Amino acid sequence: MVGVRDRDRERITDVIAQEVQDAEPGEVPERLCAAAVRLLPVSGASVSLRGEGMPVPLSASSERAAHLMEMQATLGDGPCLRAAETGAPVFACDLTAGRDASRWPVFAQQAAAAGVRAVYALPLGDRSVCVGTLDLYRDVPGELADDEVSTARFVADVLTVALMALPRGEEAGRLGDGLWLSPLATDHDEVYQAVGMVMAQRGVPSDEALALLRAHAFAEGRTVLDMAHEVVAHATRFDPD
Repeated sequence: MVGVRDRDRERITDVIAQEVQDAEPGEVPERLCAAAVRLLPVSGASVSLRGEGMPVPLSASSERAAHLMEMQATLGDGPCLRAAETGAPVFACDLTAGRDASRWPVFAQQAAAAGVRAVYALPLGDRSVCVGTLDLYRDVPGELADDEVSTARFVADVLTVALMALPRGEEAGRLGDGLWLSPLATDHDEVYQAVGMVMAQRGVPSDEALALLRAHAFAEGRTVLDMAHEVVAHATRFDPD
């Protein structure tokens, strides 16, 4: 939280407090995404957990933000994955041209088609321990000002603490029915189940099975989660030809 001036800290804290007031534990990530949108010149925000082989989308401020979050999980590529891997912020300030467009060409094209021109991904944690990312989306290209970067880091710090403090299992009150934080996180357990099924059907290791699942989903213009549902339901198989 270093870099935030005292008067800004008070304003940021007030906005966050307003958003999370009376929130159930599982609602906190979504409320903090909403706070980020209020505090920063961005049109959307999402948060994902760092999972094995792919991010686990958790919450988002809007359907479009959720779509872009899910798209990165499906492609296995994008600013949020890079931020999670390195534990350092990744700012893609112009997805329509230059270096950012070439770093993640398919994601950049998909984001631009959805009306998003810039993405700012902040790790939840640091290089030694990164539990996920906060992703911010903007409709116009450009860099965040220094004070805006400080605010974004502040929100990411608060979100990190909130995620680490949220109760699990029976501790989660009315959410204590086996769901952890959000149905989105539990839904992605099905992705890992589908990966196991593809491994068995094709006789391939887990990374190749996940790549096959992602490629099939992208080819059909769907998310990896949608494809996993079909695999688990035995509606789609990956048997060798």
